[in-house]
This record gives sequence, structure tokens and C-alpha cells, in this order.
Amino acid sequence: MVQEAEKCKAEDEDHKKKVEAKNALENYAYNMRNTIKDEKISSNLGPDDQKKIEAAIEQAIQWLDANQLAESDEFEDKMKELEGICNPIIAKMYQGAGGAAMDDDDAPPAGGSGAGPKIEEVD
Repeated sequence: MVQEAEKCKAEDEDHKKKVEAKNALENYAYNMRNTIKDEKISSNLGPDDQKKIEAAIEQAIQWLDANQLAESDEFEDKMKELEGICNPIIAKMYQGAGGAAMDDDDAPPAGGSGAGPKIEEVD
């Protein structure tokens, strides 16, 4: 019985990691989509950069729809790919605007998981 429980625990951990990676990618894509649709942000983005981000987001969302059962490392790779496109453009936009054109409330989602804060369990 203990062996079966340990086996199930390992499977649960794998599933949890997969779901978290999928959710992180999904959240990042949709948050980035909402960010670039904000007039304050889009007015500071060049049309080419905006189209590049929109295309990358759309591709990531389509990939997510087609690959719901992908493994966690595949979701993580796709996340890195999307961040690799979006983050430099957003960083360039902030540097070009001198950071003064936007308040902290207007900031795009930070790099990383994009999943937001998490509550940690305390023993």
C-alpha cells in the first residue's frame, strides 16, 4: 500500500508541475495580450513591434489549444520562446519612454511565470 501511495504521489507531482507550466504560459500570453491592447502601452509601441508581439501571442495560444496534453518541459520551452520575443520589445519600449510615460499600474507582466503571487503553505 505504501508503494502504491508513493507511486501516486510521484504521478501527482508530475501532473501538478505540468498544470502549473501550462497555466503560467496561458496567463502570460493573455496578460501580454491585454497589456499591448492598453492604449497607454500601445501608443508607446511601434507598429512593427506590436504586430510581432501579437503574432507571437496568437501562435502561443494556438499552440496551447492544440497541445493541451503536452509535457511540462514543452510548456516551459514555449514560455521561454514567447518571453524571448515579448520581453526585449517591452524593455525597449520602457527605455525609449524613459519610464516616465507610464505609472507602475501600467506595467506589463513581469518575466517568469506570469502566474502572479502564490500563497505558500506553512507547517
